[in-house]
Amino acid sequence: RTPHPQTPEAVLCRGECGRPGHGVHDASTDPAVVRALFAAAPWATGYGIACGRPPHHLIGIDLDTKSDTDSTAALRHLALQHLFTIPDTVTVLTPSGGRHLWLTGPPETVVPNSASRLAPGIDIRGAGGYLVGPGSLTVHGIYRLAPGTAHLAPAPVPHTLLRLLTPPARTHHPAGRPAQGSGLVQFVLAAHEGQRNTRLFWAACRAYENGLGDDVTDLLCDAAVRTGLTEHEARATIASAARLTMAPLRPDQAG
Repeated sequence: RTPHPQTPEAVLCRGECGRPGHGVHDASTDPAVVRALFAAAPWATGYGIACGRPPHHLIGIDLDTKSDTDSTAALRHLALQHLFTIPDTVTVLTPSGGRHLWLTGPPETVVPNSASRLAPGIDIRGAGGYLVGPGSLTVHGIYRLAPGTAHLAPAPVPHTLLRLLTPPARTHHPAGRPAQGSGLVQFVLAAHEGQRNTRLFWAACRAYENGLGDDVTDLLCDAAVRTGLTEHEARATIASAARLTMAPLRPDQAG
């Protein structure tokens, strides 16, 4: 759990205090730090590997399994449609029957987290996200390396696929109403694990109450993704705030 009390001054910490409890921000490549993290949670049965961080700048392609989707076939279709090859790479089999493909990205490119944006059932883990490490045990089973991939290094992401994973930069609005929402965006960016949905919901409510909702929705969503939420989670939270804030008053609510 977070080592900080719930105060505005504490939420800016990204692990600089040296104590565990900052989620993905605690990730390290220092073996001593990694051993200390495991020692701090001896009851843990699994671990996460941070994406988008040096040295590998990992990108996770999460091929989900659902009754109405075939994410593996969808990825193959994208490869044929956009003329790229899915490389041989580290692959982790999930207890639910899905798989995680590990790819590496260029250090100068930020790949956001997303859920089913690329295609139904294909989730992306990028900056601020993490992949469940092989060997992790859950109530549903164990995450295992796929046969024949344990000796591989994560393969570079194909350039065409990378372009699909990085949405074009949004057009910045001129100074005006959206600029009034910059404080709300900063409020969301200051969230750490355990506060992300709450802060996003609060900011979205304030935006809609002040008539800024539609203008700053994308900005709030982008900010939430940067803190570690998926785009699907962020947009669902914003939509909930919109429904609550814009719902008509019942007669017994009118003042």
